[in-house]
Amino acid sequence: MRKLVYYVASTIDGFIAAPDGSAEFFGLDPEVARHLATHWPQTFPTFAHSQLGIDRPQGRFDAVVMGRATYDPALKLGVTSPYAHLKQYVFTRSLPPSDDPAVEIVSADPVAFVRDLKQRSGGDIWLCGGGQLAGQLLSEVDELVVKLNPIVAGSGIPLVARAFDPQHLALVDATPVGGGVVVLRYTRSTAPGRARRRP
Repeated sequence: MRKLVYYVASTIDGFIAAPDGSAEFFGLDPEVARHLATHWPQTFPTFAHSQLGIDRPQGRFDAVVMGRATYDPALKLGVTSPYAHLKQYVFTRSLPPSDDPAVEIVSADPVAFVRDLKQRSGGDIWLCGGGQLAGQLLSEVDELVVKLNPIVAGSGIPLVARAFDPQHLALVDATPVGGGVVVLRYTRSTAPGRARRRP
């Protein structure tokens, strides 16, 4: 079965964007960019591939899911298909159907939709963001990959926006990649006396 992978940059205090949704404050150290372009090339927008020397991005993903706020920056630039190399699903009730065949606007329940998507054939699914969608889909996340940046933001868009409900994960790998950034990879874990919860 396909896996849902939440791959995202975060500050030490757990924020993936500023309060206004912008993320430029993270920056991108050249050493970090080289590592990510080598190991996670599919997670860069298609327009950035030539700049990073990515020819044909190979990897585990063939689809990406995102919320409206994550999709909006591309729309504001006139880009309707920011990840044209992947099948794109945008969860929103405020946009009409997309004219771009690579983009599907989804107004259905995210959990039910993703559960169905995971049953279809294909590669793994990248959960791009944001915090609200990640909060709704946390029960479906099979792997969490956090690019932990040496930044304390104080406030902003949280990694996961949801009611208090601790979810236990197991650390699989921790890779320093330069610029003080560490890529942390987690999978599902069951703490003693606690089973995985599904809504």
